[in-house]
Amino acid sequence: MTKILTIGSATVDVFVECDEANIVSVCSKNRNADFMSYPYGSKIDISNFSSNVGGGGVNTACNFANLGFDTSAIFKIGYDIYADGILSSFKHKKVKLDNIIQRKDTTTGFSIILVSFQGDRTVLAHRGANSEIREDEINFEAIKEADFMYVAPLNGESNKVLEPIVEYARKHNTYMCFNAGSTSLKRGFKHIKRILDSANVVVMNREEAIIATGIEVRPDTKTEKFSHELVHTDIKKMLKLLKVRDYQVIVITDGGKGAYAYDGRTFYFCPTYEAEVISTLGAGDAFASTFCAAMGRTEFDVGKSLMYASVNSAGVISEFGATEGLLTFEEIEKRLKGAKDYTYLECKD
Repeated sequence: MTKILTIGSATVDVFVECDEANIVSVCSKNRNADFMSYPYGSKIDISNFSSNVGGGGVNTACNFANLGFDTSAIFKIGYDIYADGILSSFKHKKVKLDNIIQRKDTTTGFSIILVSFQGDRTVLAHRGANSEIREDEINFEAIKEADFMYVAPLNGESNKVLEPIVEYARKHNTYMCFNAGSTSLKRGFKHIKRILDSANVVVMNREEAIIATGIEVRPDTKTEKFSHELVHTDIKKMLKLLKVRDYQVIVITDGGKGAYAYDGRTFYFCPTYEAEVISTLGAGDAFASTFCAAMGRTEFDVGKSLMYASVNSAGVISEFGATEGLLTFEEIEKRLKGAKDYTYLECKD
């Protein structure tokens, strides 16, 4: 069985939904932005409330395990009620926790997720231990023993361990998927290119790809025909710039619009798989990790792997909780079999 190791964050996520929340759109000369607002100075009743575990390290480990892989995780927590909640949540999940880091001098990550009536969310995050992972705390032997390592976003001081673990993975031929975080991307393309050099699969959302490449997706830039869909010229430029090695596959997700991929020969586009949107939290983690897992399942069929990823992320957005709604490979394939008109598009470079 394939051994997968994930490294990333672990949090307790508290979901709060309120009927009195408003979405306010603000338009300026150079920017359009939406804000979630509440009446100032008021006490407001909550219409829906739930809590669950989350974080990129946890979410992806749960997904890989649910897909049937021998999965272990590296994340950092404290000794507090939130740590107890995270550890308790793994009792019925087949994820090995031998390599987690637990310290008394830190606090466990915690997030409050404000959910809008549109299904999107604003996250108030206390990163805590997630931003304090040190190189000397990581079990590098676990990276050596893994067949595949999934690197979720590492923020704050934890970002300093990124280059050592990536270099170690490359030295020991550990296949790697890299899902960039804002801390890495803000350090510039020269920095991120060193990480890209070692990654077999790179996954970013559109906003992250803009930060990484410095390429804006301009509304006045012409689009090119992509079968019966349109692919923006600037997205093609992003995909090409991010691909720094011949063996890589680059994926850019674009929310409800779908996802794009490029393998050096072919551009792929996969629309979203339709689902009721309850919460989008965790959808990106589900998509990225499922894509990486499906590449093996489909014998490296990029287009089909995008479809698998879209179906599984649709399961997540249909539930509250970043690890709720995850599907097995068999469940994904059953849904794809029942959606005969759902497919991906491709065109040669």
